[in-house]
Order: sequence, then structure tokens, then C-alpha cells
Amino acid sequence: MASARIVEHLGRVLGDRYRLLAPIGTGASSHVFLADDVKLRRRVAVKVLHPALADDEAFLRRFRAEARAAAALNHPNVMAVYDWGEEADGPYLVCELLGGGSLRAILDRGTRLSQSQALRIGLEAATALDYASRRGLVHRDIKPANLLFDEEGRLRIADFGLARALAEASWTEPSGAVLGTARYASPEQVKGSSLDGKADVYSLAVVLFEAVTGRVPFAADTTVGTLLGRIERPIDAAPELGRLGPVVARAGRPDPAERLDAMAFGAALQAAAGDLPTPEPLPLAGLASLDETLARLDPDPTDPGAGARTGGAGNGGPPAGVAAATVAIPAPADPTVAIELGPSPAPTYPPAGPPNLSRAGRRRRRWPIVLLVLGVLAGGGAAGAWAVVSARVASHLVPDTVNRPEAEAVAAVEAESLKFKARVVKAYVNGTTAGQVTAQDPARGTSLKEGRVVTLTVSLGPVPVQVPDLRGLTKDAATNAIQKAGFVAGKVSFRNDENAPDGQVLEWAPKEGMAPTGSAIDITVSSGPAPRVVPDVSGGSYEGATAALGGIGLEASRVEAYSDSVPQGQVIGTSPGSGASVKRGSTVKVTVSRGQPVVPFLTGLSVADATAKLAAADLKLGNVYGPPGGKVFLSTPGAGAKVKTGASVTLVTLFAL
Repeated sequence: MASARIVEHLGRVLGDRYRLLAPIGTGASSHVFLADDVKLRRRVAVKVLHPALADDEAFLRRFRAEARAAAALNHPNVMAVYDWGEEADGPYLVCELLGGGSLRAILDRGTRLSQSQALRIGLEAATALDYASRRGLVHRDIKPANLLFDEEGRLRIADFGLARALAEASWTEPSGAVLGTARYASPEQVKGSSLDGKADVYSLAVVLFEAVTGRVPFAADTTVGTLLGRIERPIDAAPELGRLGPVVARAGRPDPAERLDAMAFGAALQAAAGDLPTPEPLPLAGLASLDETLARLDPDPTDPGAGARTGGAGNGGPPAGVAAATVAIPAPADPTVAIELGPSPAPTYPPAGPPNLSRAGRRRRRWPIVLLVLGVLAGGGAAGAWAVVSARVASHLVPDTVNRPEAEAVAAVEAESLKFKARVVKAYVNGTTAGQVTAQDPARGTSLKEGRVVTLTVSLGPVPVQVPDLRGLTKDAATNAIQKAGFVAGKVSFRNDENAPDGQVLEWAPKEGMAPTGSAIDITVSSGPAPRVVPDVSGGSYEGATAALGGIGLEASRVEAYSDSVPQGQVIGTSPGSGASVKRGSTVKVTVSRGQPVVPFLTGLSVADATAKLAAADLKLGNVYGPPGGKVFLSTPGAGAKVKTGASVTLVTLFAL
């Protein structure tokens, strides 16, 4: 955490908006920083990914698509993704700041959760996984480091979509990074099979097993041993799990077909809750280790240039004093932690206040009281009386309304105990859902007099943008156009079309007008003309067969052959045969009967010439009587006789006649 590579980020402003203040955690693929959103005046967490990923086009394509999909998730147990972007040295994600730390930090202190505490975490995680699974999203990397908590102890799952993007990257994580994932990987991940939401359920079962017992099932000395241990063996119901044991065992079966999905897992946990006591508050890790760092930051967190004026090295260097403060922040114990809010001393539950109430901040808030007293003493008269009356108006802390629905947020602001007035401002905000509060002024935790106004910015949904025209494009070109316009590619369906070539887009939905940024556009792609079934034309004339084939878009090619059963001029059959499926425009051979073979006139021919003439009539040479080299004198059967196809003809030869 104190390395030069991390410290040199401090003070940078990403996307002309997010000023990096202090390190929160580090992982194999990224560093996580506390940052100020200078536009919305709020604190956020910024995940800066490894610089090597900046040159990986496959990763960047997947990162953009997965970031949009993750930003579209709106669930109380999924960490909110506010924004994403790319700098010259790599991409980054902007997420909500969660002050409670991670489950990894709790376990690294040697703490084991009670069955009730583990059940609560499992139930919250299961509801989030069910929500994501029903939207076609699989996390792929459920582990304690990705289970975070806010200050009130509510769980959030972090890094939706990031594991899939990293899986397609050509960049390789440092040695040891794979082990963290291997400890919680599902059997189908080990075998490289296709994944669905049940893979995340298996990983969650492993996490709950570890949280209660203090050990990971099937853990071996090597990564390979850990992986092989779970391919065929189910997770057992360890005695420490108690009432949770059977539920974890059903979620930890190696065959996905026998495993609970997220909805069933949550239902099973809910059923077990009745047999367990109310859980004790979680011993959250919190963000206490940042207090000293925050106290030294520039007092104006909304100025993107502040880092350059405090003695740092501009956007590339930290504010004065930050480097020394950040050295004292301990590094996470697990090198695979993705967002590690800690470790640090455990606060009370819930924490006594917002994590940014430093000593400097408390000193600044004393000044209005001091000035009020001086005004009363010096001003006297009406002015002094007004100040005294104002001082008697009760103050309250502004509640946190960000990410809450509009009605719920307004109710919280205008609650009888608070007596604030709510002012709602509507705006389009990407990465949000309509009706969601995206910002508030003043910020949560601010002390405000009764009757004052709290302004809520409520989302109208993502910014509407023009749906692209996909007419005449191929599937791949349409996908690129959709992503370039700010949408994500939705479902792809195929259908036959007599006019559009194979692979050309036929329809898309929504087809015109405006649609929210990041929404999905479904496309229908042509499979080309429908295949044709060769009709049965045997017994008819060649002309009739030609007409029948031409009527369904096929070509006829005439072939003649002798037949013992089909009269001359009638169709014997086709190649391909009747009932076969062929492409439109294909050529079908139509075999027409020459009738029964007739022995040709062979007198005067050499044996060789007679043999060739017999073969042309679909007949064979039989015995030859007479001098070698002679000419044919007669044949048996004689010339003009009708015989069966392939019959033998005997020749009698004499010397030159």
C-alpha cells in the first residue's frame, strides 16, 4: 500500500472529475482509492486497474460492456457502479464508498461468525445473486474480499462483470493471484464448463463454510490440489455449521443439476432462520485507518486542482502529508483482495458517525458557534436577540438518501423528527434507474437547522440517445454500431429470409427514436433462404419434374439410364433423393428411363468394339466362341432382343467375313 506506484496516484484527477485522496486497498489486478467526485460533491471509491490492461483490446471491449451491465444493476445488496472510464495508463471504475469493510478483513482478524451471522450474510448475498442471475449475469468470483458492508452492516457484492472481463485479458495476474479464486471456484469453473448462476451459489457456500468454521473445504497445499478436491466431492455439513449444514451441503454439490440455485438457496436459509437466534452485529472492519489521512487533505474536496497547490506533484503526486499518512495503512492480508476496506480496528456497530469526521473537520464546525456567541455579545439589541432565537432552533443530521427511491428519500428528509423540506430536481444520469436519488445537498451527516431545504437530485434514468440504424449491416457490424452508440447488444435471434443473405440484420428493437444509454438492443439476423425439400417426381415426365423443381427454386439436370421396370421417357428418380433438404438454387439430377435394354447389332465388330457397345447398352460380355482375333459372326441373344439390365451376351467369332 505504501509503494511508490500507489502513492504517485494520490492527487490525480481521473476523467476531470474524480480526485484520488487516499488508498483503500489493493489486489492483483487493481488499486482502490478513496476519491472525491468534484461534480456531485460526494466521496466515492475508485478502482484503478492494472496499467498492462490498457493495451489489451479484448479486455477493454469486455470491460466496457461489463461496466455498462454492472452499472445497470440496482439492488440494495449489489455495490453501485456510478461511472467508468479509461486513462492512458488503464481503465477505472467508480463505485459507491462502503465504510464497513469486507468479510475478508473480518475473517483475517481470526473472527469466526456465528451461524446466525453467516445466515444473514448468505441470505443478503443470495438475493443479490438471484437478482443478477435473472438478468443473465454471473459474478464468477464470489469470495470474502468481494463481500463488502456499508456503515450499517448491510452487505454489498462488489465487482460484478470484472471477473469475466479479466478472464478474456491476455495480461496475466501476478503469481499467487489465482489461488484466491481457486479457494472458492465451483467445480464447473475448474473443468472449464459453461457457467450459470449456480456457480456463484457454490462459491457462496464455500464462503459461508469458511466464515463459520475458519477453514475452506478441500483446501490443499497447492492450487491444483485445491481444485481437484472439489470436482467430484460435495461440501460436507461440518458440525460447526449446525442448522446451516444441510443448506450449505445442498448448495455445495459438484453437479450443478443437483445444486440449489440462488432463489432456492435464499429460501432454504430463510427456513433455517426460524431455528436460530437473532444475529449479533457484525464486527465490521470499517475505514478508521483513513481518519488521519482525511484530516490532512485540502479542505475543499471539490477543487480538482487542489492536489497541485498543496505541495504535491500536480495530478501525478499526492497532497502534502498524504504520503506519510498512507504509509501507516496496513496492506490487506490476502493478495487477491479486489476491494479491501481495511484491515483496521473494529468500530462499534453501527459506527458512531460518518468516517470523514476528522479532528480538523470538528474544529471547523465549532466556528459557527463561536461567531454566534460573539455576535450576541457585540451586536446587542434586535440583532443579538435574533441570533439567540436562531441558536435555539434545533439542528439535525441530514439523512443518507443517495440510491434510495424518490418517495422513500423524500419521506426520510421530511420525517417529523427532522422537519426538513425536500426539494426535488430531476435529471438524466447514466448508470442509474428512473426514480433513484443520485445526489443530495447538503451531504449526509451534515448538521442542519429545522426547516432548511435538502435538495435531492432524482434520476430520470440514463441519458436518452438515438438508436442507430442497423439496416443492411452484418451481425458483427451491428454489434459494433450498438456499442459505439452507447448501448449493449441484447438477444440475437435468427430466421430464414428469401431476400436477405445469411448474416444480415433483418430487425432490431427498439428500432427508432431515443432509448436510455446502456440499454439493450435485440437484433434478428437472417439465416438466408429456407432450405428446400426435394419433391418425389418419379413416374412423371422430365418436363414435369423440371417444372416441379423450378417452382421451389431448384434447377433440374437430365440424366438417362436403362430400367427394367420404368417405361422409356418416365422419371426413375432424383439425386439427391426425394425428401432431402438442399439450399435454394441447388441442382438436382433427374434420371429418365431409356426403357429395357436391347441387344445391339454386333456382326462384323471386333470383340473389343462389341464389348464397348454392349456396355453402352448397360449389358455385359458373356462367353466368346471362335478363333481369337476374329470378327463377331452372331450373338446370343440376337440383335434387337430385349433383355434385363446387366444381362450377359454370348458372341461367336469367325475370321474376316
